[in-house]
Amino acid sequence: MKLASLSRSILRSAAVAAFALSVSACATKPGDSGAKDAAYEVNDPLEVPNRFVFAANEAIDTIALRPAAEVYTVVVPDPIRDVIHNFIDNLMAPLYIANNLLQGNFEGAQHATGRFLTNTILGAGGIADVATQAGIPNRPEDFGQTLAVWGLDSGPYLVLPLLGPSNLRDAVGYGVDSVADPVRVWGYATSNKGALTGRAVANAVDRRSQVLKEVDDLRRNSLDFYATVRSLHQQQRQAEIENKPVSGPEFPDFTSAPKK
Repeated sequence: MKLASLSRSILRSAAVAAFALSVSACATKPGDSGAKDAAYEVNDPLEVPNRFVFAANEAIDTIALRPAAEVYTVVVPDPIRDVIHNFIDNLMAPLYIANNLLQGNFEGAQHATGRFLTNTILGAGGIADVATQAGIPNRPEDFGQTLAVWGLDSGPYLVLPLLGPSNLRDAVGYGVDSVADPVRVWGYATSNKGALTGRAVANAVDRRSQVLKEVDDLRRNSLDFYATVRSLHQQQRQAEIENKPVSGPEFPDFTSAPKK
């Protein structure tokens, strides 16, 4: 299969999961003046089409993803949700290791490797997060962060269909991570594309279920929900690149499961 075709197929199969990441941006207090000021600092020359795509993504969330997440929290017990969350997160560990190494962050690579080995071996394939209990930090790294560390500017702000808030640099990084994802490589090599779709859907619903109240509160209290999400994405993404704490529920990278 040609690389371009593979990339398009990968993006389609991961779209639902990535949209859940986009709504996770709703994290900081609605009245935060810093968020308001930062909204004007984002490079958003494509605001009109971005707002159109944002509205479409919001409609999909309202109609499909949010109701699914509500049912998920009611039907699936907390311990089972933890298992799903931990397993998905552990599958992404090879990408975290690789991006830490590409950034020259050898301590981060050591932590990511330690988490992966600990949870895979002692956590029964990743269903139990033994590494966190052992004090090994979880700091996911993606190729968009790697490009930023290499000095590449973020470029214009983008709202991608289903994929949500991004920018030109991170969109490229997401594509690279998607193609390099070992689980996706395995899925396409062994014709197990159904497993990739299952992972995408499970990740989407899991992610959305964790921010039900936060998103509802932010939508209700924001005068301009688009501008608020844009500002939060800018602030939180920069904090991730600089390996600084992110206030409130985090707005994670496109390819990772939630940080612990």
